[in-house]
Amino acid sequence: MLTSLIGFTAVAALLTVSPGPDFAVVLRTALSSGRRAALCSALGIAAGCFVWGLAGAVGLTAMLSASKAAYHALRVAGALYLMWLGVQALRSARRIRPAGAGSAASAPGRAAHESTVEPDSSAGPVTPLRAFRTGLLTNVLNPKVGVVYISLLPQFIPHGAPVVATTLLLVAVHAALGVLWLGGIAVAVHRARAVFQRPRVRQRLDQATGGVLLALGAAVGFETAR
Repeated sequence: MLTSLIGFTAVAALLTVSPGPDFAVVLRTALSSGRRAALCSALGIAAGCFVWGLAGAVGLTAMLSASKAAYHALRVAGALYLMWLGVQALRSARRIRPAGAGSAASAPGRAAHESTVEPDSSAGPVTPLRAFRTGLLTNVLNPKVGVVYISLLPQFIPHGAPVVATTLLLVAVHAALGVLWLGGIAVAVHRARAVFQRPRVRQRLDQATGGVLLALGAAVGFETAR
């Protein structure tokens, strides 16, 4: 069992650090709402892993893979959600006025220190619960997580081991690695907030994360439509 656990940990670590929607969502949340909200998003993503792990353990993931219509419906929902998150990020970037624009141009001495980020009154504050829900939905609406689990986890479950308990143990390892990695990103962004909160930097990062999320959503939608 120990050998299987070590082997899975190595594979899960590679999966965890691969760039994807989870990374983009946590980075975007850390930039817009701070470390606490980003950590809650990471916990939501980890909770999504357990949802897929439980689904796989009881056979729901296999049923989803066997049903083309259900699988495609979930992929479309996930694609639309990622694209919606991307649009939100791009909208946020448009509301940022880089230092030196407008009235700030007449006060260059103050431009580097004053915030020129306009709050989004329509979206409302990003509470810990809302950040958690965003992370959860990002993962749950991605059926590829379930497909990876049903194809990967059985290879690391020793013969004769309790399937459900071992599955949840492996999922817990994957989730813990995800929280450590994504949480580290949240902390790093928070510590460098003086740089990341500069209007020009913030605008470019919002544009980049928004573009990535839109591209990921479009790619999923295109694959589903083929």
